[in-house]
Amino acid sequence: MKLETYFRLTGLPYEVIKGDHVFRAPKRKLPFIDDNGQIIADSSIIIQHLKTRYNDQLDDHLDATDRAVAHAFQRMFEESLYWPTLYGRWLDDRNWSWMRGLFFGKLPPVVRQLVQTLAQRKLRRDCVGQGMGHHTPEQIYAFGCKDIDAVVAFLGDKPFFMGNQPCTLDATVFGFLANLLWTPVKSPVIDHARQYPQLNAYCHRMWARCFADRPLPDHAYQAVAQS
Repeated sequence: MKLETYFRLTGLPYEVIKGDHVFRAPKRKLPFIDDNGQIIADSSIIIQHLKTRYNDQLDDHLDATDRAVAHAFQRMFEESLYWPTLYGRWLDDRNWSWMRGLFFGKLPPVVRQLVQTLAQRKLRRDCVGQGMGHHTPEQIYAFGCKDIDAVVAFLGDKPFFMGNQPCTLDATVFGFLANLLWTPVKSPVIDHARQYPQLNAYCHRMWARCFADRPLPDHAYQAVAQS
């Protein structure tokens, strides 16, 4: 969602190729792009490549201090909030049944159990390797709730994260928040985020700005009812 939101904000033309392309990806991770024959992986690296190559003006209204703040929040989302979010989706038993059905439900039964077990084992190993996995679930979720508090405090009543106009950071913020608020996944971080109506309102503004040609996701309506 982050990368496609960036494309929509800038107006750069793109095409989404659906299918299981993870084994073609340079880093065995999605998304990746083919930009006139140049294959680039990792959404942040992709966006930086696109900004350099096509010189978008999305952040022209930000001064040096704004850009520094935006960079700090970008890192918070990608290097801090990411891990409680991953833990809740993949390693919390309450959500495992839904996640494995979503990602592995179409695999032949003979390989499904093996693939989903290996995937969960790898993510658990990644979480431990990063350091977050050494903490208790309560501590992991507490870190995520603190990040949400920081987001709420800074967003305030602004229409977009850095002010009255969207910027590159909004692609990341929206990608994370929509995947927290508009999902059937259960976790203390999600419950905490849903206490703040301005987060859901922000997601609706971003959807209207970038994806007005599409209906809202089903779970977005549930989030409205809870706000």
